[in-house]
Amino acid sequence: MKYLLQEYKKKQREIRKRLRFFRHVYKTGDREIFTELCFCILTPQSKAIVCDKAIQELQKKGMIFKGSQKDVKVHLKGVRFPNNKARYVIRARDFFKNGKDLDIKSKLDIKDSFKTRDWLVNNVKGIGYKEASHFLRNVGLGRDLAILDRHILRNLEKYGVIERIPVTLTRKKYINIEDKMRKFFKKLDISMEEIDLLFWSKETGIIFK
Repeated sequence: MKYLLQEYKKKQREIRKRLRFFRHVYKTGDREIFTELCFCILTPQSKAIVCDKAIQELQKKGMIFKGSQKDVKVHLKGVRFPNNKARYVIRARDFFKNGKDLDIKSKLDIKDSFKTRDWLVNNVKGIGYKEASHFLRNVGLGRDLAILDRHILRNLEKYGVIERIPVTLTRKKYINIEDKMRKFFKKLDISMEEIDLLFWSKETGIIFK
């Protein structure tokens, strides 16, 4: 625990700088917000850096907003399940399309991130509780949400927040672990939105997203 707090104090400034950048994303507009959603759609069982490179390539080629499913798939190099994920990107784009552009910002309730997360899970194919939490954090709306991927769960087990890593994560289990996590880190004065960046940087050496 002492080592974790030392790591946090050492990286706190850089972590908070990154979080300020995420909050800026929300202010930039629907296209930037939608692009972040696409990144989170790509992330299950794939490396975040690989997914980010794929998103950059899609942006460079202009395929996020106008490419076909086949066009999107071609640029998902290194991303697992490219067929499904390309399809999810296109479905999300169609779902949020409003005339010639996108309308996603109006669907995000900035006053209730929990309600918004449930709405995303229920309406956007390819988005579960982890991905929805990740997306909301990455656009500055996930201050009290947990991103429960494998590396977070391993650390929660390591620090005794949970007894064991669950085989599956239902909504009930997700929220139960999230509550335990919130109480644990509140005692350490570390916010929920900082934890993923802290643990990820501890394992990889960089603060990413």
